[in-house]
Amino acid sequence: RHKRTETWSEQNPEGRWRKFTYEEILARDKTNLDIFWLKDKSLTDLDNLPDPDILAGEIIENIESGLNSFKEIMETMNGNS
Repeated sequence: RHKRTETWSEQNPEGRWRKFTYEEILARDKTNLDIFWLKDKSLTDLDNLPDPDILAGEIIENIESGLNSFKEIMETMNGNS
């Protein structure tokens, strides 16, 4: 992780970064750490998803495509295009 230094303090209340403990977050009014609201909008019809083997194949295809793109970038950077 990146090492960040707090810029907020009582002497500098305009600081842009401040860390909070877990307890401080939970003590806030209406705290909710559920992330169920983060939804993939492309999956609006969850009852009609493709079969798992089709999904797995698509995932593999996407990963392989991404790896090939990285290989092309590396070849270009190394002058091997």
